[in-house]
Amino acid sequence: MATEDAIESQIANKLIRCFKKGNKVLICGNGGSAAEASHFAGELMCKYKMERPALPAITLNDPAVVSAISNDYGYTFVFRRQIEALGKAGDLLITLTCSGLSPNILWAEEKARELGMTVIRFPTNKETGLDTAGSQELHLKMIHRISGAVEEGMFGK
Repeated sequence: MATEDAIESQIANKLIRCFKKGNKVLICGNGGSAAEASHFAGELMCKYKMERPALPAITLNDPAVVSAISNDYGYTFVFRRQIEALGKAGDLLITLTCSGLSPNILWAEEKARELGMTVIRFPTNKETGLDTAGSQELHLKMIHRISGAVEEGMFGK
């Protein structure tokens, strides 16, 4: 696995390019990663440390939407269906997954690519060599560092 700093820098640069082109970021995950997806969207949309304009970041983990799609189409479609509704070429999809094997994440990534979106998957347990808790802790650290780098890259003096 590339160094954390290199991965974070690559992700931050992709986010900055996406936002500067007027596109948005969609973020999803399951379980603890769903909470991290919402956290990441909040850091981007609201602010991390800097007073600045809001950035268009959307979590795909709204419970009402997830349960409606699960009920009508099955859980495998919960993110794919939302990407179909919200995603467009030039947008970016970030997936947070520890296993990297969840069908709903894989189908979401597939749909995003079909639409011409850039897909970023945070490192999985296999790539980090960590257990689920360790990967989730790494993801949270990455979210904060990437959020800071995006703020600095977009609005720093």
